[in-house]
Amino acid sequence: MLKTLSKQIREFRLPAILTPLCMIGEVFFEMLIPLMMASIIDQGVEKGDMAAIVSIGLRMLVLALGGLLTGVMGGQLAAKASAGFARNLREAMFSQIQEFSFSNIDKYSTSSLVTRLTTDITNIQNAFQMILRMMVRAPLSLITAMFLSFTISPRLASIYLVAVLVLGSFLFMIMKRATKTFSQIFPKYDELNESIDENVTAIRVVKAFVREDYETQKEKKASGNIYQLFKKAESIIVLNMPVMQATVYTCILLISWIGAKMIVTTQQTALTTGNLMSLLTYCMNILGSLMFLSMAFVMITMSQASAKRICEVLDEQSDLVNPEDPVFEVPDGSIEYQNVMFTYAGGSGEPVLRDIDLSIRSGETIGIIGGTGSAKTSLVNLLSRLYDVDSGCVKVGGTDVRSYDLDTLRSKVSVVLQKNVLFSGSILENLRWGDPQATEEECREACRLACADEFIEKLPEGYNTHIEQGGTNVSGGQRQRLCIARALLKKPKVIIFDDSTSAVDTATDAKIRAALAENIPDTTKLIVAQRISSVSHADRVIVMEDGRVDGFDTPENLLKTNRIYQEVYESQTGGNGDFDEGGDR
Repeated sequence: MLKTLSKQIREFRLPAILTPLCMIGEVFFEMLIPLMMASIIDQGVEKGDMAAIVSIGLRMLVLALGGLLTGVMGGQLAAKASAGFARNLREAMFSQIQEFSFSNIDKYSTSSLVTRLTTDITNIQNAFQMILRMMVRAPLSLITAMFLSFTISPRLASIYLVAVLVLGSFLFMIMKRATKTFSQIFPKYDELNESIDENVTAIRVVKAFVREDYETQKEKKASGNIYQLFKKAESIIVLNMPVMQATVYTCILLISWIGAKMIVTTQQTALTTGNLMSLLTYCMNILGSLMFLSMAFVMITMSQASAKRICEVLDEQSDLVNPEDPVFEVPDGSIEYQNVMFTYAGGSGEPVLRDIDLSIRSGETIGIIGGTGSAKTSLVNLLSRLYDVDSGCVKVGGTDVRSYDLDTLRSKVSVVLQKNVLFSGSILENLRWGDPQATEEECREACRLACADEFIEKLPEGYNTHIEQGGTNVSGGQRQRLCIARALLKKPKVIIFDDSTSAVDTATDAKIRAALAENIPDTTKLIVAQRISSVSHADRVIVMEDGRVDGFDTPENLLKTNRIYQEVYESQTGGNGDFDEGGDR
């Protein structure tokens, strides 16, 4: 875990190394000041020597400025190192997530990834800063102050030793109880983020069903759990200060009483007034350092859970990687499935696809129909290598998809997904996700093929119209047409429409199909659909049932020979049925 995290310090190693050195300097200057204080009292105040007071006072001022300078430098360097470390962690995690395959992403919820990128990294940032500063300063200050106290008066310094043991034991018990509670808090942030993310994403559904009160109560429960755990942990942590103060005041009373008695009875031979003042100053240094050390341990322990969650993402290896000698050119859009078997969850579940053998010529238009759960989407996901097969192989352009460079393959096998996603920005900016270098004229042509130009040109700002996040300010059919245009800009060899015209009326659907057939005849088109009308003009149609190919032929032949296709055709042309539930026949 430490090895994984330390790799992300990178260019901030120098500030991370200089910070402890500054802390050492600060402790050095701070520890000398009480000794100078003893000198100014014993040699100046007691003897009435003004020259000694000025001389020693100037030296104390230099030490104070030295402590201030090193302290400020240490704070700035620690802030730079910890903030840079957090930035690198976020960049590394985000880049790692971009490399994940779908099966990797399936392991984590969106809310969990958001929590790891925000709250967990903030915890690590604070702990790292605490390590650079307090984990160096506190123990060094404690040890140095204790050593100097023993050089002044072993008898009085033994009081500190007892106080440290008593206070240390108490703080250890507080820390142990608090860290156990703190470790339970951060996973609760996942629940809170999940509740908020789900509510904001589906806010229209919430309002449509008047479920605002229910969602509010769900959020209150999630935030209430965090509140209760924090309250429990903080109620333990607050005991630090009163125990610390009680110990400090007890030490001050004992040292003042015993020290004053030593000064009076020995005529300042065993202990001087200045030495007594130094011991009282070291008392605050020793016990304060112990408290800071305990708090640092609490924070570090709190961050352990966060560190573990971050390392889970950083150490996650994508199961889809480029081969050693990848192919960088897809010659055509021909497709072959050879004895394919595929299972989700890394092969541990029930096979989703079984015994798939298909051969599709380049430029063909292929329809794919089947009931819900028949694995239509799983079948086409294998083409762009969103998942890898368990056995057999999938070929595009005569080459196994596992032999291609991933970027090359996905550039030439374009997918219009079931869930149409648009990003905040103008229509042109969304279209250029397909090709960042596309000219406005190329974007207009793609929209013409997708029949999106019909509504875009009616908008006041045309192609510069702003799209809200998720495309919430356009209709479902308009989103689908924009996504089709975006996919066409990639000039693919294979284009997959995964039920991507379901929100488009049948007349527009027919216009899109006709435009695609006329303008990109060499591109292989796979149309996953529920409507028979969407695939009735396809060259051939694949009928899926329970993860197997039940039929693969022209629509005309399937209507004569395939029972499933016949039932769907009859139910839908009858006007009162869909694919999963036939109408009256």
